[in-house]
Amino acid sequence: MSCPICGNDMLPEMRPFCSKRCADRDLARWFNGSYAVPSNNPEDIDALEEALDQAARDQQRPDKPH
Repeated sequence: MSCPICGNDMLPEMRPFCSKRCADRDLARWFNGSYAVPSNNPEDIDALEEALDQAARDQQRPDKPH
């Protein structure tokens, strides 16, 4: 079996990867959304639009002193 990231032979202790580096690269892809499954569900789209609107509003507000 080969490593899904680089194609080298996998190591049994790092299965299915060949190294910690490739395992970490795979994890980073999960974290940054590279493996996200697109959705056509209108509720998901509405939630995304609301989150983007909220982020834009948060950017426009001046920082409040603590």
